[in-house]
Amino acid sequence: MQAAAPEADCLRLIAASDAATIASGAADGDAEASYAPVLQHDGVFYVYVSGLARHTGNMLLRRQGSLLFLGEAAGNPFARPRASVNCAVAEIEPDHPHYVELLDSLEARFGNVVGLLRTLPDFRLLALTPTRYHYVAGFGKAYNFSANPRDPAQSG
Repeated sequence: MQAAAPEADCLRLIAASDAATIASGAADGDAEASYAPVLQHDGVFYVYVSGLARHTGNMLLRRQGSLLFLGEAAGNPFARPRASVNCAVAEIEPDHPHYVELLDSLEARFGNVVGLLRTLPDFRLLALTPTRYHYVAGFGKAYNFSANPRDPAQSG
């Protein structure tokens, strides 16, 4: 089944992005906003982040987070296209069968800096599996839809 036009537009906006703003919640209820490069593969988002970063601890504690992808600002900044993705979060451990393959993909996409980060003991590979999308295409054009990881537009 083909995605409806707003869903397809949302997935295209996400596919064109190489990074996202991360929203997470701390144990004390404080909100945390941060940023990370993102690899999208088979409908799942992967971030390679420092275990010392607050967003990493927040997401591992709560097992949830949200990613915000911004489209190009054309005209009114209040109507900028954007996609927010609620996600379930899991850590991919070094002994996972796809761990090395995913880090190799991150390095192919983002360059040698990933090779350097791989030598640092605090970096963690997190899988953010979409559960819900919220897409704003402009004024009066807001859409919500459930995640469908089998949709070809979501693979990366």
